[in-house]
Amino acid sequence: MIEFTRKATGISLAALLAALGAGAGLAQDTPGNAADAFNIPADVKILGSTDLGSRKPTAIVNGTLITGTDVDQRTALVIAASGNKDVPADEVAKLRMQILRQLIDETLQIQEAKALDIAVAKDEIDESYNKLAADRFAMAPDALERYLAQAGSSTQSLRRQVEGELAWDRILRRNVAPFVNVSAGEVNELYERLQASKGSAQYRIAEIFLSATPSTHDAVMENAKSIVDKIRKGGNVASYARQYSEASTAAVGGDLGWISLAQLQNQKLEEVAQQLNPGQLVGPIEVPGGFDILYLVDKRQVGMADPRDTTMSLKQISLDFPPTLVEAEARAKTEAFQQGVASMRGCGDADAVAARIGAAVVTNDQIRVRDLPEALQSVMLQLGVGQTTPPFGSLKEGVRVLMLCGRDEPQDTSIPSTQQLMARLQDDRIQKRAQRYMRDLRRDAVIEYN
Repeated sequence: MIEFTRKATGISLAALLAALGAGAGLAQDTPGNAADAFNIPADVKILGSTDLGSRKPTAIVNGTLITGTDVDQRTALVIAASGNKDVPADEVAKLRMQILRQLIDETLQIQEAKALDIAVAKDEIDESYNKLAADRFAMAPDALERYLAQAGSSTQSLRRQVEGELAWDRILRRNVAPFVNVSAGEVNELYERLQASKGSAQYRIAEIFLSATPSTHDAVMENAKSIVDKIRKGGNVASYARQYSEASTAAVGGDLGWISLAQLQNQKLEEVAQQLNPGQLVGPIEVPGGFDILYLVDKRQVGMADPRDTTMSLKQISLDFPPTLVEAEARAKTEAFQQGVASMRGCGDADAVAARIGAAVVTNDQIRVRDLPEALQSVMLQLGVGQTTPPFGSLKEGVRVLMLCGRDEPQDTSIPSTQQLMARLQDDRIQKRAQRYMRDLRRDAVIEYN
């Protein structure tokens, strides 16, 4: 998608502040007494129905109508993009209300661009739409049109989203970015702090935060458990974060960027995150204001080479078993395979021995250790050239080993230059001002709900 602040620099400022104990923590960490300014009594009595969900999710925003069809098509688009077709009706209802809020923001952005005489040309929308079709959906535009129609959405809905993002991008470039200043002193101070933090641990974490009150505590916890269960069954963390998370990171799939655990600002979250391995999920975890679900994308050390970025030249030697093979025969073949592999004298001898024992050999010279299954990564890092992993596979499908034929060690990760730091500090400030800009547009809007 087209997001000015991320497109400009590509990396969140959180990645740079990770080991410094600076920067924002989780988005939900707000002062506990923020509502005191309204002097709301503790024993609130609601006058009228509390079933707001029974209202139709349509609205008129400063005279522009958002129809039920708009909401339906955008909801179908989100569900199709997430790959999760079996969404329960109650979750679809919640998603529709969230989509309505997004469509309202999108409408305000398009209206603001027109009020400022910022034009978004049709050919620009076409170009971005075609790029989105290729990059995100891996389809030609005409194939994407058919796909969206089958999913219950439309090209009009996606093109409107593209127009809103382009319009907002232009607004930020003209009305926000020119007025953001970062001093050389700030940049130099950050650079020195990053140099001092070299070698400290960083974690790339995705979060899903669901707010809860005492009255909604149990229902929200059950919803959080349901989300965790769906993700563990193959659901996409980023898609669920975009749909359900109430943290500001929802727009980027819950991605907190590279952070130190201290930036979580919650001891319980720090403790559980420290125990995670990349690819693991934990939650729901009760925190002040609601529940958190954490997913560890990756971890590293600041400014240090990660062994998992080692590039290896490998031979995969495999022996497939036919479905009709009984277990006793499979065990005998596995033992013969192991003996054959043990007799190999390095990579130069592997193909000939494999042919004698009926095994297949596949060679690849550009395999990164981190791209292998986690169970194999530590094993691979211990191998010398010509050595093999222990056999893996099953007695039903077959067995295989990986033989190391060469390796290229990773280079040390350098600290960003002062120019890069300058750009990222500007990016962070543009994002904060953009959020205030959007709040002002919402505050001044005339919105009629149907």
